[in-house]
Amino acid sequence: MMINSTTSTDRMASADPVSAQGNPAARPTAPRTDLLSTENAAFLRAELVRQPQIRPEVVERARALAADPNYPSSDTIQKLAGIVLNSPDLSDDQS
Repeated sequence: MMINSTTSTDRMASADPVSAQGNPAARPTAPRTDLLSTENAAFLRAELVRQPQIRPEVVERARALAADPNYPSSDTIQKLAGIVLNSPDLSDDQS
């Protein structure tokens, strides 16, 4: 009985076609804009804590404007009305 070998002695080691092409060119990387800086968040949180919850000067300005019969001006009201009338009706949006 004759036993056939499953390995071939006439094969030479062939080059790996992927590595034979050389090193690929480096891909340019886009700057990452989705990083979160906790250092900035901590700064903003500290600044928020330093602000008073009620700012008396802003409350006083609001009261003065609310008491002014000419605020907002007729021109401002007309412009605002035009913007509202010319804006799309989002209640019709089916998306």
